[in-house]
Amino acid sequence: MFSSLRIAFAIACFFALGAPAFAQDASPPPSDQEIPDAVPPADAEIPDAVPPTDAEIPDAVPPTDAETPDAVAPANDAAPTRNPTAMDPAPADPSLLPVFKDFGEMPGLTALMDDFMVLLLADPRTKGFFENADQKGVKRHLAEQFCVILGGPCTYTGRDMKTVHEGFGINRSQFNALVEDLQIAMSKRHIPFRSQNKLLAKLAPLHRDIEEK
Repeated sequence: MFSSLRIAFAIACFFALGAPAFAQDASPPPSDQEIPDAVPPADAEIPDAVPPTDAEIPDAVPPTDAETPDAVAPANDAAPTRNPTAMDPAPADPSLLPVFKDFGEMPGLTALMDDFMVLLLADPRTKGFFENADQKGVKRHLAEQFCVILGGPCTYTGRDMKTVHEGFGINRSQFNALVEDLQIAMSKRHIPFRSQNKLLAKLAPLHRDIEEK
């Protein structure tokens, strides 16, 4: 329904990176798909979530012995330095608590991020942005961000989107690729399309702090 849906979710993804989430030398993926007509909500357009396709999400790769354990966030991680000109990366909306439950609360969001990262690493359009990134940190910050936005009892410990993504030259086609993978992950977990769209609508305005092209 709306192209901003793609913008919205891509924003979330790029936004939550606590460590560099993109390879500086990654070339922008091709974007030859047509974006459906959209109706502008607020400042950005949000399309309906795309129903699940026949494509299967690859199974998550189990951790190996070489994998590093989850890092314990430092004491000051709960209040990272943020650009005063940047938007609030996680604007809480208590009215979305029913949507938070549709996502399976924090355990469901954590599982969603695992599926999402598998897709991002398998997608040649996004692999270069994440293969050398702090993947555990990215997943943790995304889960925290979504939890706060949906009215859950969480604290977002990441940085603002403008600070995290400055200098990466992120463009709309890269957003779109991220949104597609996120929608597949959400559909795999049987999250209602209506609930998907409510989350994406909250994330959509943040694209102004992420896109540089």
